[in-house]
Amino acid sequence: MNTPVRRRLAVASLTAALVAATATACGSSSSGGSSDSAAAGGTYTVWDPYPQFDGTSDWVKLLDSCGSQAGVKVKRTGFDTTDLTNKTLLAAQQGNSPDVLIVDNPVVSTLADAGILTTTQENGIDTSQAEPNLLAAGQSGGKTYGTPIGANTLALYYNKDILKAAGVDPASVTDWASLNAALAKVKAAGKKGITFSAIGTEEGSFQFLPWYWGSGAQLTDLGSDKAVAAVALWKDWLAKGYAPNSVINNTQTTSWQEFATGQYAFAENGTWQLANAKKAGFGYGTIPIPAATAGTAPAPTGGEFVTVPVQKDSGRYTVSDKIVSCLTDAKNLMTTDTTLSYVGPTKQVQDQQAAATPELKVWVQAVQAAKGRTSDDLGTKYPKISEQMWRAVQAALTGSKSPKDAMTAAQSSVSQ
Repeated sequence: MNTPVRRRLAVASLTAALVAATATACGSSSSGGSSDSAAAGGTYTVWDPYPQFDGTSDWVKLLDSCGSQAGVKVKRTGFDTTDLTNKTLLAAQQGNSPDVLIVDNPVVSTLADAGILTTTQENGIDTSQAEPNLLAAGQSGGKTYGTPIGANTLALYYNKDILKAAGVDPASVTDWASLNAALAKVKAAGKKGITFSAIGTEEGSFQFLPWYWGSGAQLTDLGSDKAVAAVALWKDWLAKGYAPNSVINNTQTTSWQEFATGQYAFAENGTWQLANAKKAGFGYGTIPIPAATAGTAPAPTGGEFVTVPVQKDSGRYTVSDKIVSCLTDAKNLMTTDTTLSYVGPTKQVQDQQAAATPELKVWVQAVQAAKGRTSDDLGTKYPKISEQMWRAVQAALTGSKSPKDAMTAAQSSVSQ
């Protein structure tokens, strides 16, 4: 490995501590498993962030099958999402990267910047079927470094009984004004309005981004009037009693627990809560998060990319490409994304999911409007921007600064 790459790896090791925290919408920390099916063309290693799946799972069986179709044996290891990033950086420094790496989408730009990943031009991965807004999360410097395996995102869950009692038609919530009107009716009916996560971590940024992007603001200008309007929206909800002060410390899990009490009309949360919603004990529905003036707000995407790390022997890329192509085949994606509670990364799979499970139509719509956190070629700049953003939101919600002063200071810190 040459000296410039080593230097970039050292920088990336520091950056990883920030970027690893962006795994707010995917991953697990259960025990892992490995696949070791017999084949005749050598062994290819696959690392993924799904340690909850052991050798008997459909996911590992798919890996085995894809290896067999490529004429090789697959040795698979599942890591916790954060651990996977660190292990990947270390392996690259030692010249021992896996052949195929499935990694949380915000981390792709960090690994690419460190010189760890090959581009799709180098490895031959076909990305033509992937939806452009999802593919953008794996692009940096005009190059693409993998293909999405699936995506999850945010929407608004609602309590049917509360909205009915308050005289609110959920279909009428199409912008911020109509949402505010609905929250006012809910409060007047003696119920609680909306809960979400505004905690001072990446989780808070993840939940704030639909409102931020929905205002029309760009992450390159945290101090804009539109950015301030997004913070003011949340601040007003607390001031008017539409949202509880607990949102300041809520994680997405504790926010969901509040909604599950049956006392709240709305909750901002993700596809990963669908199973819990069905167990809640009350009727629920989902609507897209509305943009300020109309339409669906872009929500941030969670989910992973299938990538091919740099190898000393570039001849290995041909087989790696075959494995990746198998994993991202439309038929296999449908099964995998259903298992992971993801929306497919291609229109074909999205249409199949919506047809098979009508309740996913809202989530498909949300994913189609979604946006990668590192999109717009932000790459490794995103973690710093995000930190200043959630700090500003915290300052505004706690009252230590006005929304305008908080966001102006955030932009100043990013610029420095």
